[in-house]
Amino acid sequence: MSRGRHRERTGLLGWLWRLFVLLVIWLLGVTAWIVWVGERDQAAKADAIIVLGAAAYDAKPSPVFEERIRHGLDLYDAGYAPLLIFTGGYGGSGARFSESQVARRYALKHGIPDDAILIETASRNTVQNLVEAKRLMDQRKLHSVIIVSDPLHMARALRLSKALGIQALASSTPSTRFRSFHTSWRFLVQEIYFFHRDLVRPPLSSPANT
Repeated sequence: MSRGRHRERTGLLGWLWRLFVLLVIWLLGVTAWIVWVGERDQAAKADAIIVLGAAAYDAKPSPVFEERIRHGLDLYDAGYAPLLIFTGGYGGSGARFSESQVARRYALKHGIPDDAILIETASRNTVQNLVEAKRLMDQRKLHSVIIVSDPLHMARALRLSKALGIQALASSTPSTRFRSFHTSWRFLVQEIYFFHRDLVRPPLSSPANT
């Protein structure tokens, strides 16, 4: 009897070990995919460049947001698209400028003509960034875009774009501001979480989703 119970316990531990190994392999695969997507630069001729919003401090973009804006301007200057779409609403009730307004001011100071810039000021997260950008695209009858964001953010941005029917190419910032191990690791864990959440709950089902 004791041998049977021993075999049963051993068998259960064996199955738990196998499940653990499979889970680790799966998570490593998801991580590798997120990193791989972020490292690809697909920049090619498009109708517009969408720069996804990030934090701004009054009239100044955060270091993360500034990297995105600068990369968007570089793509514009290189002739990849004739329009820039800056996204991002107001970060708080006391904010004087929305994220997209901060980006627009930055672009104008760097010689981008006003008629080459579109903005939206309603969005508060990645999903809404792209929903509002799609609205601007539909108004202008734009079809193809280059998405600009941080490398670890790009896989989710492309998934959301596809769900919205946006024909999108990826061009991540060449030097992310999430440089320390701590911030990079936290950002990666967040993106792994969103990947799995999106599998069970469509990200476009609720405006509160990020």
